[in-house]
Amino acid sequence: MNRIGPSLATRWIIGVLVGAFFAIPLVSTLLYTLRDPEAGLSFARWISLFDPAQSAAIKPIWTGLGNSLILAVVTVAIVLLLLAPTMILVNLRFPRLKPVFEFAVLLPISIPAIVLVVGLAPIYLQIGRALGTGTWTLAFAYGITVLPFAYRSIQASIDAADLRTLAEAARSLGASWPTVVLKVLAPNLRQGLLAASLISIAVVLGEFTIASLLNRQVFQTAMVVVQKQDAYAPAIFTLLALLFCFVLLLVIGRAARGTGKARS
Repeated sequence: MNRIGPSLATRWIIGVLVGAFFAIPLVSTLLYTLRDPEAGLSFARWISLFDPAQSAAIKPIWTGLGNSLILAVVTVAIVLLLLAPTMILVNLRFPRLKPVFEFAVLLPISIPAIVLVVGLAPIYLQIGRALGTGTWTLAFAYGITVLPFAYRSIQASIDAADLRTLAEAARSLGASWPTVVLKVLAPNLRQGLLAASLISIAVVLGEFTIASLLNRQVFQTAMVVVQKQDAYAPAIFTLLALLFCFVLLLVIGRAARGTGKARS
């Protein structure tokens, strides 16, 4: 029988090349932050981030990071409380609207961020008058930005689960629609919901254009400001942000495996 797919050696070569593609920039950045002309390699710059004497210089980064984390929470809430129930409703009750809904949700990925800001600027003038100019209001724009990525993650779980059968079985047993969504459908979509949440957090932590043009201080804009005075602090915070996303990815993978074992 002929082998289908690449050989073991080919898989190893591909794995090494892909791993090097991601590892070399990260290792180079780490060595850059550890480089010390006198001591060789030192963690002095990492330790100085928590030194009160240096706190004033990097305060914008801490402020921007706090704003970005708040934005991440609000954006994830938008995805879980608005997008996911709407997708369930469209798939169960209005299947004919699915192509139109999918087109509308995927449309933001084809619009450049700077064009999106031009359209959002007048809207944010009204939002500023009604709700204030707090950084958290960027979550409305970020909610639109993450729609295509979150939609694909959740839709993959919806396609893998027989939502109609599950919903009809729960309704026949007397469950209300909120109970059906929260206790029957959501656990079966847990993997997609967790993946959508991770993608939303990653997009919020890495977004720069919208926040910069709308004059809001977030993690990325703060690093640009601090980089003009200290080139090492932004590099360190970039590595910490990547580590944070990697830990979240491991947590989501563990949760997804646990869900799979529970189903089996």
